[in-house]
Formats: sequence, structure tokens, C-alpha cells
Amino acid sequence: MALQLEWNNEQEIIEIGQDLIDLLNTLLQKAAEAEGITAGEVALTFVNDEEIHVLNREYRGIDRPTDVLSFAMNDAVEEEQEIVYELEEGEELGGLDDLLGDIIISVETAQAQSEEYGHSLYREIGFLFVHGFLHLLGYDHQDEASEAEMMSKQEAVLAEAGLTR
Repeated sequence: MALQLEWNNEQEIIEIGQDLIDLLNTLLQKAAEAEGITAGEVALTFVNDEEIHVLNREYRGIDRPTDVLSFAMNDAVEEEQEIVYELEEGEELGGLDDLLGDIIISVETAQAQSEEYGHSLYREIGFLFVHGFLHLLGYDHQDEASEAEMMSKQEAVLAEAGLTR
């Protein structure tokens, strides 16, 4: 199985065109290659600030909107298999094994940030997508060293795709 991007649009602020999806697919392939990931699926959902605010409050206990949320499946799937799914010997979970996780991007916040930083909306959404993907792989930015590592990886992928500031 190759790396796949499944996406869903749950907002009406911007039109999500094939050119943006193609760009995100390119970024996914480049980021995955840099990390040695050859297979899996990433689920991406575009939302507005109201929806991401609800998710941020519910899952992170932070009562405000944010730009991107990531929900990795690498740890949760095995636990869920034991609790929810009673599989027969040799039976597979039917695709959940391959799901790396979900990325949710608020296009409303992405649009505001692109204006604030003086670059294109596509560059901002691309940055948020790569950022979310790295979180799915276990990267974090809780301290200066891990933030610098994550930022370096993000910028390298974006530069390779021609999305510079």
C-alpha cells in the first residue's frame, strides 16, 4: 500500500480545489519519504474556527480555536482493537491498521495567519499539514530542542515543494 491522503471539507470559507489537494499530496509524499514512511493513510479535514474550537476544548481541554489538531492512531489502534474489536485469528481490521491518523485544519485561522505572516494561504495550509503529519509520527515541540527539530523538518519539506516564505 502506498501513502494515501483522504480528505473531507466541512467549511465554507474557501473552496478546496484539486490544486490544493495535489499540493498536499506532494507534501505528504515528501514528508513521508524524509521520515522513511512508505505506506499508510492520513485523513485530513478542513473546518472553521468554531468546529476546531469545539475539538480543541473536548480533546485538549483548551477553550479556544487553534490552527491544526492531530490525532495519531499508532498507539490508540492497538488498544481499540483489544477493547472494541474481537478479531478472529488471521482476520485484519480492514484498513484501520494503515491509518496513521487524522489532521484537522481550521482554514479560517490559516487564512488569518497567512495574512499575518505575509505569505500565501497555500503555504500556510501546507505548513500546518506537514506540522500535523509530523505530530502523527510522534514529533512534538514541548521544548526548544524538539521545536527546532520539528521546524527544521517542516521547512525542509516545504522548501523542497517550493513553498518558501
